[in-house]
Amino acid sequence: MARTSDEHIGTRVRIARSAAGLTQVELADHLGHTEAWMASVERGRLPLDRYSLITAIAERCDVDVVWLLGQPYRLQRAGGSLAHAHVPALRTALRRAGLILSGHPGMDPQGPPTVDLAAMRQRSATANSARQAAHLPRVATLLPPLIEDLNTALLVEGAGREDALRLMADAARTARMCLNQLGYPDLAWVAAEVAAGAATQLGDPVVMAAVAWDRCGALLHQASPREVVAVADAALRDLEPLTVGRRARQEAVSLRGALHLRCAIAHACGGRGDDAWARIDAALEDSDRLGEQWYDVEQQTVFGRGVVAVHAAEAGVEVGQPDAGLRRVRDVHIGDVPSRERRTHYAIDRARALHRMGQSPAAVVQLREAAADAPYYVYADPMSRALVSDLARVGVPSQASALSGLIRHMELVS
Repeated sequence: MARTSDEHIGTRVRIARSAAGLTQVELADHLGHTEAWMASVERGRLPLDRYSLITAIAERCDVDVVWLLGQPYRLQRAGGSLAHAHVPALRTALRRAGLILSGHPGMDPQGPPTVDLAAMRQRSATANSARQAAHLPRVATLLPPLIEDLNTALLVEGAGREDALRLMADAARTARMCLNQLGYPDLAWVAAEVAAGAATQLGDPVVMAAVAWDRCGALLHQASPREVVAVADAALRDLEPLTVGRRARQEAVSLRGALHLRCAIAHACGGRGDDAWARIDAALEDSDRLGEQWYDVEQQTVFGRGVVAVHAAEAGVEVGQPDAGLRRVRDVHIGDVPSRERRTHYAIDRARALHRMGQSPAAVVQLREAAADAPYYVYADPMSRALVSDLARVGVPSQASALSGLIRHMELVS
């Protein structure tokens, strides 16, 4: 018997609504829908296929958006169980990092007091590469020992503290992304705060802006769009002196564009379409300023023209303008984006857009191709799962075999 994720979400919506003391009419009115639509959602007959709707329900009913989604999904295929198996060790390493960065007394190294920062720099680069390759199980495997060794480096005098702080900020940012995608938003926030602690001690405005970008990512996963805009705008003000005049720094301009993209998605999730498109256009101006070949892999944002297109596709789906989102950034080839993670994110949102535009067979093909390239990322993505659930509900006869494969691999059958 099939049990789709939307039935699971619908049941949770009903529980959350009842706990908040709301009728179906009251919650539906808040969302701009009818009582009949609300009843169909709660019965699993209609999908919650936009993060903006899920965010609005979570906020109105005062529940955690991740609880509504039923995350984390402990998938057995594509290395899913392996990724989750390393989360407890990662939690321990991040907790110790927070204590060490705050100067808490009594913290001792967990390993030999030998520090090879060059080796750790290579290990950090390897973790970042796995992150950009959307290989979440590998990222989860690499991070716990790396962060614990960096903890040792911070505790050992004369170990190159500034280098260790930079590496800690970088590793914690990688952890933030991995944990968000695996469905651990609270722990992802801890990782973002560890990165912020390291950045604060460094005092480097570019690193601090990069960390703000990660804070925004954590807040988006916690359904906090207003806080995203507040954090991003504060970072943008601090960056401004580094982005103007002949001495403007490329990495600062790049981070400015990336922060505008965070705001674009926050506005889209809050139903503010005009503000979302204005931020997309501001980011596009920065990408044009940096040039067609610019992609900021070093700072993890991968900001560039193609990544603006990635965010435009997501914003278009969230504000109910999927065709506009796909057309917003012209003359761009997503295949040129040097990050499988970003390319996969685009593929998921393009599939969502195609489905909403009545092109469901093309949506299945797009999602199947994305899953072949980055299986766990696609199978564990909540919006991808919502899309497959709705495709299964309406049926796609011409792509029945491909859709069946997606359903099995997402483990949407009990």
